Amino acid sequence: MEKSLPSFSLSRRRFLVSSAAAATLASLHSRAYAAAANAPQRVGLIGAGWYGKSDLWRLIQVAPVDVVSICDVDQNMLDGAVEIASQRQASKKKPRTYGDYREMLKEQDLDIVLVGSPDHWHALHAIAAMEAGADVYCQKPISRDVREGEAMVDAARKLGRVVQIGTQRKSTPHLIDAKKQVVEAGLLGKIGHVEMCCYYHMRANGNPPVEPVPDFLDYEMWTGPAPLRPYDGLPHRRWWRTFMEYGNGIMGDMCVHMLDTARWMLGLGWPNQITSNGGIYVQKEGKSNIADTQTATFAFDDFDAVWTHRSWGTSPDPEYPWALFIYGDKGTLKVSTMRAEFIPQGGGQPLRFDCFFEREKFPEDLTEKDIELNAAPATRLHMQNFLEAIANRSRPVADIEQGHISTASCILANLSMGLDGRPLRYDPQQRVVTGDEEATKLLRKPYREMWRHPADA
Repeated sequence: MEKSLPSFSLSRRRFLVSSAAAATLASLHSRAYAAAANAPQRVGLIGAGWYGKSDLWRLIQVAPVDVVSICDVDQNMLDGAVEIASQRQASKKKPRTYGDYREMLKEQDLDIVLVGSPDHWHALHAIAAMEAGADVYCQKPISRDVREGEAMVDAARKLGRVVQIGTQRKSTPHLIDAKKQVVEAGLLGKIGHVEMCCYYHMRANGNPPVEPVPDFLDYEMWTGPAPLRPYDGLPHRRWWRTFMEYGNGIMGDMCVHMLDTARWMLGLGWPNQITSNGGIYVQKEGKSNIADTQTATFAFDDFDAVWTHRSWGTSPDPEYPWALFIYGDKGTLKVSTMRAEFIPQGGGQPLRFDCFFEREKFPEDLTEKDIELNAAPATRLHMQNFLEAIANRSRPVADIEQGHISTASCILANLSMGLDGRPLRYDPQQRVVTGDEEATKLLRKPYREMWRHPADA
């Protein structure tokens, strides 16, 4: 559990901040429910693991949706999700089950598809759902390579689909307040530097033996377009993230959130240039091939945004082990999923924004296995924003294009690291790394031959 910050004598300020967050939540709960009440959306879930289920439960909490179908390649995971869904949704019906997403989408009877599969599947699942007529909520990062992300944006625009990405910091109440009351109010003054970091010890690094694939898991289908690794235990939750075959390491998992938050708070688009260095410096004993140490610099017009992660050692600021720091000549804004804090330059009143919880409104949160209590209100707001965008046929707060910018920037950082820290300038109009044919070729990762890369469509 994270420690609490020292208490400031700002009880009225904190009350106003909390009241604003509560009012925003109440208003959006009401509006989202009304938008879905007359015609409940028919929902399907692809990927019934930890966060796939979490997203589905948050959606059920805010709108009377009809969960029609659930797809997963792990029969045990699938059975568990179906049982809980039948208990949570109003109809008490058990959703249909599938082991192959193509069979689920062939029905063409879904209004919404939630994509909660591992990163290497996001593009194929999301695009197929769009082609089947559904609007999509897709977990971050949106893709495993840049070309996949481009194809996802193209599909959403061509087909007119609403696509919300699970970068829910944009819907986090205390961060919405911090953005309004600090950044937009001009309290930071001239912004000259941004830092982002993650010091969680989250890099799985074991040496499990190769073993037979259990009967309840379709490992071939789980692997899909990615390279087929020897099976060494269930890949769910943490194990798959420790391999570059399936994702983009801690950069793609954690930096994408903080970079996306910084871009949202400061109104930033694509970085002008990206450089990165790092590697496996300390945790060399296991199978993991993602970097345990990495620094990346995202250069914007007026300042650099610098990311650092270490999956070993200690955090320089124990209150902000996974965080964003915005430095201005009039003060500093410190941001995390648990809190935000404005520290004015040269004295004056600091401001604090605390994480908002909804334990009383949603008591089932307290008994849900593996729930991130601090993220639940943000995900609910994110789902509500998604539903409103569907009702209005508008772009949601975490539109696919914004998710692509944040994801591709992190992927480019990894490419720079693999090219000995070479500066990369991606041109989103020409879709090339300017003046660098080698890097441009790396924007696409190879697929196993039985799967077709969406860039070929």
